[in-house]
Amino acid sequence: MFLLAGVLAIDRYVETRGSEYVVEPGSCPDSQAAIVLGAYVSPDGRLCDMLADRVKTAVELYQDNKVQKIIMTGDHGKKDYDEVNHMRGYAEKLGVPAEDIFMDHAGFSTYDSMYRARDIFTVNSAVVVTQAFHLPRAMYTARALGIEAVGVEADKHIYAGAGYYDLREVPARWKAFVQLHLIQAKPRFLGEVIPVSGDGRLTHDN
Repeated sequence: MFLLAGVLAIDRYVETRGSEYVVEPGSCPDSQAAIVLGAYVSPDGRLCDMLADRVKTAVELYQDNKVQKIIMTGDHGKKDYDEVNHMRGYAEKLGVPAEDIFMDHAGFSTYDSMYRARDIFTVNSAVVVTQAFHLPRAMYTARALGIEAVGVEADKHIYAGAGYYDLREVPARWKAFVQLHLIQAKPRFLGEVIPVSGDGRLTHDN
C-alpha cells in the first residue's frame, strides 16, 4: 500500500508540475525549435493520426514564426522501421524547407529525446509538440533537464484507445521521475553534436 501510494504521489507531482508549462499556440514564446515526439508509422509509411497531428501542429508553429527549426525525434533503430524520415517527408509536403528540419534517429523514448535535444542538438528553448495526455511528462522531463520548454497540445482528433494512453502515463511518469532524480539515466545513444542553429540536412540519411 505504501509503495502504491508513493507511485501515485509521484505521478500526481509530475503531472501537476509538467502541466504548468502547457500553453496555447498563440501564447508560445519564440523558441529555437519545435520538438515533435515520435509515434507509430505503418509499413507503407503512413503516420498514425496522433503523429500526423503532431507534425501538423509543429508546422503551424513554424509558419507562425514561433520556432526557427523543427526536430523530428523518434524510433529509427532498424532499417525496416523509420519514424523520423516519414515525419520529415510529411513536414516537407506541408511546406517546411529541408534545411530547417532536424532528425533525431535515436529518440527511442521521451527521456532520450529530451536528453538528446539538449546534448546533441544544443537546444536551450523549445516548444514540445504531442497530445495532451503525454505533455505533462514531456514537459517535466524537458524542464528537469534544463531546457526552457513549453508544450502545445496536438489534439486535432479524438483518438482510439485514449483511455489506455491515459492509464499508461501513470507508470511512465513514475519511470521519468526515477530516471531524472534517482539514477540520472543516460540515453541509449549520444554522439556527435549537431547544433540546431545549423543546417538540418546534416541529419538526413536518405
